[in-house]
Formats: sequence, structure tokens, C-alpha cells
Amino acid sequence: MAGQVVRIVAASVSIANRAGKIIRDVMSKGELGIVEKSKNDLQTEADRSAQRCIVASLHAQFPKVAIFGEEQLDPHEKVNPEWIETSLDPDVLKHKSKCSDDIKNAKDEDIVVWVDPLDGTAEYTQGLLDHVTVLIGVAVKGKAVGGVIYQPYFNYEAGSGAKLGRTIWGIVGIGAFGFTQAVPPEDQNIITTTRSHSNRMVIDSVEACEPSEVMKVGGAGHKVLLLLEGRVHAYVFASPGCKKWDTCAPEAVLHAAGGKLTDILGDDIPYHQTVPTRNMTGVLATLCCDHKWYCDRIPASTKETLRG
Repeated sequence: MAGQVVRIVAASVSIANRAGKIIRDVMSKGELGIVEKSKNDLQTEADRSAQRCIVASLHAQFPKVAIFGEEQLDPHEKVNPEWIETSLDPDVLKHKSKCSDDIKNAKDEDIVVWVDPLDGTAEYTQGLLDHVTVLIGVAVKGKAVGGVIYQPYFNYEAGSGAKLGRTIWGIVGIGAFGFTQAVPPEDQNIITTTRSHSNRMVIDSVEACEPSEVMKVGGAGHKVLLLLEGRVHAYVFASPGCKKWDTCAPEAVLHAAGGKLTDILGDDIPYHQTVPTRNMTGVLATLCCDHKWYCDRIPASTKETLRG
């Protein structure tokens, strides 16, 4: 029998696909229902509906596992029964024998699931659809070990009639799947960072890493996909803007692929259910490059400020 983590990831692949369809349906109807939660922090009907789908579907199968979603919704609100997805993806399950003992033997009380139903909401409302992802991350005893990154609009520029959507998933110790891993150009140093949450510390930290080019894009999931596909060398964000649901799934997939995601200080990000949801000390991620090289170049003043 597959361990609980493998089963949750297998369920999350199916659930993320269902949530992605909901996101596309909301966009097609043109009634986004935009709410401004705070400055530069939007919520749409797609965020709300996708989270209802994901959380209800996971609770139906894993009622004792702690699940945290980005959106604050009424827990007693009735969920459309058509949104409840209970299938387990067979491509994930076939890898169950490769799972390490600590992950295979994880109990419900050891597991926390972090959900961002629509990462890149601002970009979604602006038509930058390739930035949009659905993120479902699985942590065991505070460590990100499994994740699903679903791109509902992958292939959207291929024109009408093209099949949309792509699922990337990974479990640490098993591997990462659904994409073609590539190495970034050796003679460049391309850095990705925030598109809409920049400040002086973010700019100074990126510049300190001596970029040949800076790619400002939306969504933590999208930024990590750029790393996985060899389009950038590092993801640098020296600010407390990201939350646990932004980074858990991308971190797990990146680690499963052989990469590294930490805070800007080089320390692991904890994902216990009792930790603050905000990543107060920023994000630094690499795959094919020297993680420490980038960490060492972050200005000492920035590190001290983020330490608080």
C-alpha cells in the first residue's frame, strides 16, 4: 500500500487538474469577482472556487490531515459536489516503492498540506496567464517533501483548440516529473524576482548577485518552473512577501529535482502547522548553480533587516 504522502500527492494531481478547469471556467465567463484583500493582494472568484474544490476534495479523503489554504473562506459553506475530486493519479502511485521510509511511514499528525489555489492572481486578472499556477504542497514534520504545480494555461498561446494545462509533481527521494529539465546558459547569470512586490532591499539583493539579465515575473510557482526548465539561474526575493502556501509545493518539487530553496539567509523554511504563514526572511532558490554563492552575495544589511 502506498504511504499517506504518496496518496496525498496522487490525489493532489487529480485535484489540481479539477481546480485548473474551474479557474479557466471563471475566466471564460468573464465574471472574475475581484476583491482587494490588501495593497497588491487580490482575490478573485477563481481563487475562492478553486480553494473550495481543493480543500473539500482533500478533506474528503484525508480528514485527519491539517490543510491550510491562502483564502479565508467560510468553512461551513456548501461546496458544489461536482468539484469534489476523489481519484488518485496512477502515474504517482506507480512510484510508491521508491519512497523513503521516513516519508512512507509519515502519520496524519506529521503531515501539513499548504494550498495556494491560484498563485499569480494579479497576473491572472491582467491576462498574463502563463504566470498562473495551482500549488499544493505536502510537508512532513515541518519539511516540504511533496508538491504539485499545475499550470492551467500551459500552451494557451498555441491558439484556439489547443489542449491546455500541465501538471508538474515531485516527491523528495523519488524525483520530479511533468517537465523537461534543462541547464541555464553557462555564460550568463539570469535572475528571476518579483514583478509586483519590489522594494529597495529586493533590488539591491538582485543587483548584488551580478545578473546578466533580470526576469520579473509573477508567482512563486512560475519562478521555480523557470529554474526547472533552465531559463534562469536563481530566484532571489529579499522581502517578507511570500507565504508558506507560495513556497511549500515549489520547494518540494525543486528539491525532488536536485535543487534547493531556502530563505534569503540560507536557512530552511519550516512548514509545521503552528509556524507563522509569512516567510519573513525571503526566498532564495537555485537548481544547477551554487546556492551558497548567491546567499553570500546578499548584502549583510538586508540579512540583518530581515532577521528583525
